[in-house]
Formats: sequence, structure tokens, C-alpha cells
Amino acid sequence: MKTILSLFLLIVMVKPDFIHAQPVRIAVAGISHGHSSWILGRKLPDDIILAGIYESNPSLLRESAKKYNLQDRLLFNDLGKMLDVVRPDAVVAFGSIYDHLSVVQACAPRGIHVMVEKPLAVSVDHALQMDSLARKYRIHLLTNYETSWYPTTAKAYQLIYDSNYTGGLKKAIFHHGHEGPKEIGTSKAFLDWLSDPVQNGGGAIIDFGCYGANLMTWLMKGQKPVSVTAVTRQFKPHIYPRVDDEATVILTYKDAQGIIEASWNWPFNRKDMELYGNTGYITTINRNDMRIRRPNDKTEQTRQYTPLDIAVYENPFSYLADVVRNKIVVADDGLYALPNNVTVVRILEAAKKSAATGKTVLLND
Repeated sequence: MKTILSLFLLIVMVKPDFIHAQPVRIAVAGISHGHSSWILGRKLPDDIILAGIYESNPSLLRESAKKYNLQDRLLFNDLGKMLDVVRPDAVVAFGSIYDHLSVVQACAPRGIHVMVEKPLAVSVDHALQMDSLARKYRIHLLTNYETSWYPTTAKAYQLIYDSNYTGGLKKAIFHHGHEGPKEIGTSKAFLDWLSDPVQNGGGAIIDFGCYGANLMTWLMKGQKPVSVTAVTRQFKPHIYPRVDDEATVILTYKDAQGIIEASWNWPFNRKDMELYGNTGYITTINRNDMRIRRPNDKTEQTRQYTPLDIAVYENPFSYLADVVRNKIVVADDGLYALPNNVTVVRILEAAKKSAATGKTVLLND
């Protein structure tokens, strides 16, 4: 009896750690996005289990199952059924941006957390519906951007808020994009909705404009711009007849300015930013390299950073898992956070309106 009691007490004592040690079950909702390979084609950390995969396109589901050697028990063509059968802790959405709302509508009432690919939504209306559902059912609703994993992104933020470094932030310029989705060999399933003004919400202005909007909102600690001015172009209407392939967006704040250059016309892939203060500047070249110059520097200095130098999650699914476990708290103005990304959608919608009307759009509460 004494031995049994001791064993019971041991189980009770270790129960919280035991629960936290259980792998987080993640399911996939939609796989037409090219970034779905990040979870389907890679070995996941030991603390994460791929619990199920939903895709409405049966041929795409079959092709992906063969390509990634997926077990039949993981595959579903009905989202609700998958959620009820596999009962995941969280879902990652890799379908069209328009479909993000329906994923949250299915997951939120079931208490399932969601991470969508950037941006959060195709419109402010969709974004606010998603925000309302997330708050009502108390789920985490995150938005994933590749630049959120970059050590240089985290280091740039740290340096901007070091008062002795750049003298604050006065101007930020963001360059995001590549040669064009068709030009780089994007799959037909991805290209079909990426170049659709309804399913994607726009062209390059949405696909790559969201990066700058997300980063600038973070750098401004959640502050919304006073106004948004944008110009879009169709340099390749024969390839992208229904959406823009080039966009320049100017965000005006009381004491700062952001310039977003989103393009499907760059001669090569790029995701970099330039940050200027009163006394110095920072240029992030890629995920690891940056150039800096401070008042006493006679020339530009080059720096290199890795996750060993500054804490950053290299794997968005590990970040999601730790949020689900309550190991980390998502700050409202964080890169993945819902308030930040609702603001991103407000900026993008205002930018589309500005480009369509040729007028500056004022943002107010």
C-alpha cells in the first residue's frame, strides 16, 4: 500500500511536466501554397506530430502524398471531418489567402489554434471576422512570415531601440519580392490563386507588400500610419492580366516614414530592409548579414548574426508549438501577433484603394 501511494504521489508531482512533454499535434489545412513543403517535406522536431492533412483538390492531394510519401491515414478532403477525427492542437493554413477565414471559422469553435501564411486575410472585413472568432473562442491566431525567423530582423529591432545606436527610426525602406511567381517555377495550383484578385486579394502588393507592412508595424510598436499612398503597375500584363506585379507604398507616421517596394520584377529574390535614424543606419542584407554605420564609423561596418548570437526561432512550427504550450507569450505588437496583422491588412487595403483612386488614404480609428 505504501509503494502504491508513493507511486501515485510521484505521478501527481510530475503530471504538469508530463503534459508539457507531449508532442503538439499539428494539422495542415490546404497545401496549394508553395510554402506547404516547409511542413510536408521536412523532418519535424520530435516535439511536433503531423496529425492530418486537408486539401479540397483530390489530384493535388494525391500528387503531394506521392511526392512526400504521406500515409493515407493523414489525408482528408473534408476539413471539418479532419478536425474531428485527428483533433489537432493547432492547424497551419497553406491554402489561398481567401480561405484563411473559412479555416478559422472551422477551427475556432473547436478550440484549435491557427497559424496562417502571410498575410492574415484578403480584406479588413475578413480580418475582423477572424479577429472576433479568435477572441471569442480564445484561440491563438498567428501569421507566419519568413522574415520573422531572420536573426538580422531581431538584431535590427534591438539596435533601433538602442538610443546610442541609430538615434531612433526616421525612415525605413523595404525590398521584398523576386522575378515573378511564374518565372521562378511556381506550381500551377499555387499560381492559379496567387494571380487571382479575389483568392489572393491582389498581386505583388499583397504577396510581398505584406512583409514591409508587418515589419514597419512591429518597428513602430503597433502604431498605425497616419496615411497610405500607393502606386501599382502591370509591367507583365501578358503573364499577370488580373493583378499588379509591381507596387510602391508610402506609409506616413507622425515622426517616421516607411517605403514598401514589393515586386514580381526584381532580377533576383530579395528580402531586405534599410533603417535610418538621426545618427546611424542599418541595412539587413539577408537572414544573417547586415551593414551598419554609426556616427563615429568612418566607413560602413559589416556584421553577421546567427540564432546563437540573438534568440530567434528558426522554425515557425516550433514557435507555434511553444505558443500552444504557453511557453512563450505573443506580444500584441509582435511579428506573428493578431493586432499587428490586422493592421497589416488595413494598410494593404488602404494601399489598394490609393492605387486605384490615385489619392492618399487616411487611416483613423
